[in-house]
Amino acid sequence: MKYLFSFILSIFLSTHIPVLADSQFATSGVNSEATVQWQEYGGNNAQRYSSLTQINLNNVDKLTLAWEHHSGDFSLGEGDLPRTTMQVTPIMVNQTLYYCSPYGRVFALDPNTGKERWRFDPGLKTRKGGFYPATCRGVSYWQAEPSTPAVCNKRIIYGTRDSQLIALDADTGVLCQDFGVKGRVSLREGIDNALAWEYYPSSPPYVLNNIAVIGALIPDNDRVDAPAGVVRAFDVRNGRLVWAWDPVPPRKQENNAHSGDGTKNYYHGTPNVWAPISGDKENNLIFIPTGNPSPDLFGGYRQNMDYYGSSVVALNADNGKVAWHFQTVHHDLWDYDVASQPALFQIKGVANGKAGILQATKMGHVFLLDRTTGKPLYPVEERPVPHSDIPEEISSATQPFPSHPPPLHDTVLNNNNVGDLTPFDRKSCRAEISKYRNEGIFTPPSLKGSILYPGSIGGMNWGGVSIDPVNGIMYVNQSHIASVVKLIPREEFDKNNPVTNYPQEFYPMKGTPYGVNRFPLLSVLETPCNPRPWGSLAAVDLKTGKTVWQKPLGTTRDQAPFPLWFEWGTPNLGGPLATAGSLLVIGATTDKFLRFYNVNTGELVRKIRIPYTANATPMSYRTSKNSKQFIVVAAGGHGWSEPGDALLAFALP
Repeated sequence: MKYLFSFILSIFLSTHIPVLADSQFATSGVNSEATVQWQEYGGNNAQRYSSLTQINLNNVDKLTLAWEHHSGDFSLGEGDLPRTTMQVTPIMVNQTLYYCSPYGRVFALDPNTGKERWRFDPGLKTRKGGFYPATCRGVSYWQAEPSTPAVCNKRIIYGTRDSQLIALDADTGVLCQDFGVKGRVSLREGIDNALAWEYYPSSPPYVLNNIAVIGALIPDNDRVDAPAGVVRAFDVRNGRLVWAWDPVPPRKQENNAHSGDGTKNYYHGTPNVWAPISGDKENNLIFIPTGNPSPDLFGGYRQNMDYYGSSVVALNADNGKVAWHFQTVHHDLWDYDVASQPALFQIKGVANGKAGILQATKMGHVFLLDRTTGKPLYPVEERPVPHSDIPEEISSATQPFPSHPPPLHDTVLNNNNVGDLTPFDRKSCRAEISKYRNEGIFTPPSLKGSILYPGSIGGMNWGGVSIDPVNGIMYVNQSHIASVVKLIPREEFDKNNPVTNYPQEFYPMKGTPYGVNRFPLLSVLETPCNPRPWGSLAAVDLKTGKTVWQKPLGTTRDQAPFPLWFEWGTPNLGGPLATAGSLLVIGATTDKFLRFYNVNTGELVRKIRIPYTANATPMSYRTSKNSKQFIVVAAGGHGWSEPGDALLAFALP
């Protein structure tokens, strides 16, 4: 799942592709709405779309930095401070912009000026440990109906790195004393035998009616009896547990949704839910994107916990019972967990206008499902896939492949389809490929080593997709990086006791006969062995299923010295924002740019240099008919770039 990748470009590279220059395109007939909030993490229906048109193709060249805010919460991991990565998407509601820092501090800003109104500090700055950098992807908002001026009738709800669910007064930032114990609820109830870094939320809770639904991140590939992947709903008014969904097969538990005091110990090793959750107020459903049972890269000792693994699951918001579920990968052995937020749509010309769920995946597969039944809106084919040669493993004979749209990520990697920056690369990549098992997508991990393409980073990851609900177009960024997964017998692994040093990843998978080594497939010049682009941006027509355009996303700048700045695409994390002003806005790359594309053609019309990489999804809002439209993005780096703390707001002069 979430591993860090870096590569070095050699001075011997001979192919030069110039970086695109800023340019301008024009359009006409745009109108701007008055007030448009961004009330939830993914925007309305998790579509990452803004209906605002004040900023558009006619004037994007005039866009300037309107304000910026710095939390001060960033670190390379020195001393007691955990390394940080800034992946937050703010919300704008209650005439206030809210966001959280990697250390779990919450900031309330004037959305027009960026001036700080209040801040809250949970006291987690020195909390260090675990595989992953500190991050906080967002906060959620709740308002009592009918609203009164009373304290905490408007609340900010979010989860912290020390496994607490916190409720703050949205106007003042003070803890809501009637929520849990003086504003805090422990998420460790029923999570036994878990170290501090083994269980905590990394995505915002989803608030529906009067409940906040939240899952948690569980470390990959550490041990077979990893902490429970339970999803729980808490009453936002008092913090009481309303229900808990334990993602175990129905045969293991007669009713795996239950309410109570939270003292029940939940099942170990179940699929966890670290990615953003979404919901459907009209149908009273919560949509859960699930990860793998533990461990991710070997399934022989999972005790049949795969039933809800790598799936999108619809839960009844009243009681947490399963309404339906759809599995995107059977018996997942590749860390192809469902990382992106389920997006809602209902578009004329797409599946006869039925209400649907769009689930993007790391494989480059996009599944369009009926919102109330979970059945595919277009045919999904079960195709034969390679079998595992590990004695303890029983791999699935088939995997589901969507037909509309068809798979968006290339999966062929052979002697005729390798990295070819120089003859040295081509030759060394062919030699590397010949070392490993390589039978296409879903080649199982092996003792010999197996090529994983797409890699565990994706395809698509937690940034998700953007959907234009008017024109029925989906916009998606993907990484295109092959990796190798090699199982290591237990005795050999424990004897050598290897330590992870990215890009070489070693995980113990304690409780199984194997450890595992995962690493990117690189040439002798340490460039990716799969063809360029190494990152892409595409528009897909959901009505026809066809790709309208596809472009490389990202340059080698900030990873390689001048003049080796080439537009080859780069691994990327963070999602796109589409607007009715015919703009597609995205950071996500390993270079320090915020880019603006023409949604109709894919042409780059503007790029703005920013202080850190923007590995977060942008958002947009307008506070009144007399105010400006703002586009806001968090720029704070990722594992492949220096950490920072810049929240940047752009507007017209």
